[in-house]
Amino acid sequence: MVHRRELKGEAIVLGNQGALWGNAMTWWDHETGSIWSQPLGEAIAGPLKGEKLELLSVSLNDWSTWKADHPNTLALDVSVNGPGGFDLQRMAIVIDFGSEAVAYPVPDLQQQVLVNDIVAGVAVAVVTDPTEPDAWVVFSRVLDDRTVTLAVDGDTIVDLETGTVWDPVIGLGLSGPLEGERLDVLPAFTSFPKDFFTFWPDCRLWVPDA
Repeated sequence: MVHRRELKGEAIVLGNQGALWGNAMTWWDHETGSIWSQPLGEAIAGPLKGEKLELLSVSLNDWSTWKADHPNTLALDVSVNGPGGFDLQRMAIVIDFGSEAVAYPVPDLQQQVLVNDIVAGVAVAVVTDPTEPDAWVVFSRVLDDRTVTLAVDGDTIVDLETGTVWDPVIGLGLSGPLEGERLDVLPAFTSFPKDFFTFWPDCRLWVPDA
């Protein structure tokens, strides 16, 4: 997950606080010493308790795919100690729009590859890549005044309303009536499914269609 580290127009400096809350990382800000929950992006203790950081759009895919679509990208190499992180197969992809949050277990998602859903009234598509186990992205299915339904079409995705073919990584219309348009990438992040209800106790766990 990626948060904008700006609060009331001022950039704040965050560090790893060293403790877990709800089995998830906590931060501290250097300005006030307040403690922040990583999944919530919210200060849970200290002078800024109750303040929230803005969650930004993000996607996950392999470097070669990203580089092909964004050839001028520079990346920070932190692999000196070897690969790190969590096995995505153990995680759920989470969409949190405030009034509703939904968790999509990755193994179930990857069986369907793409899921059309509605979260807090927003039409979304959660897309995985069966050839790349760590790749995923969440798109808005709303384009101007129309909502599209997306489906897998080989190595691409297609909307059923216009037949436009879309790039499954960056959401660019490749061919068809909407060629050149883009699907918006929406904020989302990963969480252990067993921890989801710690932070969003009243929210929904997505279940595949029977």
